[in-house]
Amino acid sequence: MFSWLGKQGGGRERGVGGTDLVQTVTGGLRDLYLRKLLPLEEHYRFHEFHSPALEEADFENKPMVLLVGQYSTGKTTFIRYLLEQDFPGMRIGPEPTTDSFIAVMYGDSEGSIPGNALVVDPKKPFRKLSRFGNAFLNRFMCSQLPNQVLKSISIIDSPGILSGEKQRISRGYDFCQVLQWFAERVDRIILLFDAHKLDISDEFSEAIKSFRGQDDKIRVVLNKADQVDTQQLMRVYGALMWSLGKVIDTPEVLRVYIGSFWAHPLRNTENRRLFEAEAQDLFKDIQSLPQKAAVRKLNDLIKRARLAKVHAYIISYLKKEMPSVFGKENKKKELINRLPEIYLQLQREYHISAGDFPEVKKMQEQLETCDFTKFHSLKPKLIEAVDNMLANKIASLMNLIRQEESNMPTEIVQGGAFDGTMAGPFGHGYGEGAKEGADEDEWVVAKDKPAYDEIFYTLSPINGKISGISAKKEMVTSKLPNSVLGKIWKLSDCDGDGMLDDEEFALAKHLIKIKLDGYELPSTLPAHLVPPSHRKPFQTAE
Repeated sequence: MFSWLGKQGGGRERGVGGTDLVQTVTGGLRDLYLRKLLPLEEHYRFHEFHSPALEEADFENKPMVLLVGQYSTGKTTFIRYLLEQDFPGMRIGPEPTTDSFIAVMYGDSEGSIPGNALVVDPKKPFRKLSRFGNAFLNRFMCSQLPNQVLKSISIIDSPGILSGEKQRISRGYDFCQVLQWFAERVDRIILLFDAHKLDISDEFSEAIKSFRGQDDKIRVVLNKADQVDTQQLMRVYGALMWSLGKVIDTPEVLRVYIGSFWAHPLRNTENRRLFEAEAQDLFKDIQSLPQKAAVRKLNDLIKRARLAKVHAYIISYLKKEMPSVFGKENKKKELINRLPEIYLQLQREYHISAGDFPEVKKMQEQLETCDFTKFHSLKPKLIEAVDNMLANKIASLMNLIRQEESNMPTEIVQGGAFDGTMAGPFGHGYGEGAKEGADEDEWVVAKDKPAYDEIFYTLSPINGKISGISAKKEMVTSKLPNSVLGKIWKLSDCDGDGMLDDEEFALAKHLIKIKLDGYELPSTLPAHLVPPSHRKPFQTAE
């Protein structure tokens, strides 16, 4: 069924089960690209206008995380925090220290590879960066080290973004174009902001705009949040959202992670619980990247295919409108000026969404230097091949990924700071909410039971138990919704007799307190919360 996925290594087809899934999907994507999409891209010079051709390393590489932010927002420190060790080329300071793009990747031994050597290595996904010239390559390097985290992901550190026109020009290469190149290939883009430095400079604004079309990859980190108190943090968060709304043109609100991402004591501890929860959410997002890598590559290939189709329609239309002999230059200028109208015409003719078209202004600038007479006319067979890929082959591959993901062990990023969030007393949520008292011999509810007993005996128990109606009158005073109270009742009525004794009632009040404190209720009652007098019968019933 999946013979079209392609063959690797001397014609031998890979298996579809277990750990071969990623290799099977990788081979399938590469095969689809080479046979279906690449001919269309080459025929209409897609690589000159948008993105270089994909190579084998683009399909084989590990998930990558790109860090972007203004200088001294903690990008390099964030990487150091995740890895829990220094890496070659690392420089940290309050001044603009990182002046290079550094690809932090796994290696058997510690060392660094300069940019010019890096872009000729076929095993690394950076070969196409050579087009940005020596000015960029002299500011690009790969830092390799044997670190557990880097076995699953690679991290790209970028130069700190400054303000003003001078800095943008003095780099010697198109900084935003480089960021766009990385954005198309990475799995996650993390924008870092300093709680004391929320202004978005002109260059930072342009950098963020270069991520157009990659909005699903962007996450925002408000770093150094421990340096302000709660009231200031609320104002800082509001100011950040307002600033982002001016440069990121999406109706959805970006996810912002608030915290202090370095291995130093918190300066202000009143929001410690918030910082821990936010760090846990961010870690989960990063840890899930290896599992989602195949889907991400599939999604990027689909986006690329849609853009390539639109590009083919634009180029073939311009070719069709050109005169055969006289007035070519005037016609070219006219067509470039009419490009917005041409977009609308193609949208109606081919039923294409406006969001699939490249930016008009950028396209007009690129067309200025082109000879329209050398463009090719529309070849329906090339378009049909891509349509068939999108309608049938991609759908089949997506189904294969979904089926196999359920049979594979979950692959997550491990090592470094990620290990500190998994287990032990410093794991997120340990000893809190329903987990409180899990490692204690005494029933955790016992310390508050005297207060709960006073309420219990005002409800007129009969034979040591209160009815459901009596319990409801007390439980609804918590103002929790009936759906939550119903779950609490179910967890508390250990013997299922529709009534509560003093221990079951105390348990119900304890669960209400857990919910009111902002924690989630357990789906089943943990063993340490089972009332002492109900433990044996309860466990026997289990």
